[in-house]
Amino acid sequence: MATSSSNTNQPADTPTILPRSAHSLSRNQIDENTLKILYRLHRHGYLAYLVGGSVRDLLLGRTPKDFDVGTDATPQQVRKLFRNCFLVGRRFRLAHIRFGRDQVIEVATFRRHPRPDEFPEDPAEHSFFVQNQFGTPREDAFRRDFTINALFYNIADFSIVDHVGGLKDLENRQLRVIGDPQVRFAEDPVRMLRALEFSARLDFSLDEEILEGLTKQAPLLAGAAPARVREKLLQFFRLGVAAEVLQRAHSLGLLQPMMAGYQPGETTFKLLELLNKHFKKTGAIDEGMILAALFIDRFWHKCPVQASLPIGEVLQSAGHLLTPYCTYFRMAHGLRHQARELLVSCYRFARGLGHRGQKRFLQNSATPRSLEMFRLWTKASGGDPALVDIWQKALHADHEPSDKPARQPNHRTHRRPRRRRRKKPV
Repeated sequence: MATSSSNTNQPADTPTILPRSAHSLSRNQIDENTLKILYRLHRHGYLAYLVGGSVRDLLLGRTPKDFDVGTDATPQQVRKLFRNCFLVGRRFRLAHIRFGRDQVIEVATFRRHPRPDEFPEDPAEHSFFVQNQFGTPREDAFRRDFTINALFYNIADFSIVDHVGGLKDLENRQLRVIGDPQVRFAEDPVRMLRALEFSARLDFSLDEEILEGLTKQAPLLAGAAPARVREKLLQFFRLGVAAEVLQRAHSLGLLQPMMAGYQPGETTFKLLELLNKHFKKTGAIDEGMILAALFIDRFWHKCPVQASLPIGEVLQSAGHLLTPYCTYFRMAHGLRHQARELLVSCYRFARGLGHRGQKRFLQNSATPRSLEMFRLWTKASGGDPALVDIWQKALHADHEPSDKPARQPNHRTHRRPRRRRRKKPV
């Protein structure tokens, strides 16, 4: 990526600006409807920038998952320009512009951090006040989390605007926090998970200040909203980086505070890696399988196959194992039930054929999914794949059509006895 030599010795408050000839980002790579928004804002005299991760991804040669627009127009001014616009957010007002049924493009007004003397007297109003102080593009850039996410594409002259050194970090493939990492992580502990996510997704290194901030502020993750942490975990699987991120989190001391004291087992990270490949193949994330994978090593310690435990006791042990985690993250009972059944099914598979209830187990519609879970665990643990093949054959045999003629239902009709009519009295 080229950088402009004329910007090397600029004052601290002057951004680095790459003209169109010095970068690879082209309008042909930007979504057509996003361009319409940028051009209309520009024609009406407003600043119109492509902002955030889309600029980063395009400069890296990646395909953005969405496009966001930044402008100095207020949300109300944006709504006047677009008939298909509606405002959202009670605390952080945004303009959403809808195209068709499926596409919504977010347009945000540039914000800034308020000065201490600007805050209202009532502390209850501080949160809303902080989120809705409009500012300049430079002030908005310094509100963002990482330097590589604070790059702007100016539709007026097709240049890249960099206020925070993000272009250099892209070139060095390094992740840096804007400001003091320890302060920024204290503001929002989930930002620590975002740092690990971007490092894994983009194959970027973490600078020393981030690593120091992660280790020192790791306990703060215990106070993060469980719903946000759970959604972040699912996002790791959607992005295909769950195993790498969670293993890095474990090595840095983040895993226990973020997951209610969770301790990984011997095969956990290998199994999560295989699970991610399975999800990529099927195109769908299965949270029940994720939950079972997280606890299957501890499950085997509680329910070893050699102990020949009755299924009722195995069910109870699996339920007790999952309940604290599911309660902390407020997971639905149905999800816990799915994970419990997956663990118990793996126990059935591990002990082999010929046990009571086998026919009913093979006929269960959830058994193929459970067998896939057992296959992944067998591969992760270095187990015998022959046992998986045996069960696969038994499953196919049970579902093959039988040579015996089907029993014909008895269609004989039973006539109701005729009621005798009473004789009329003479």
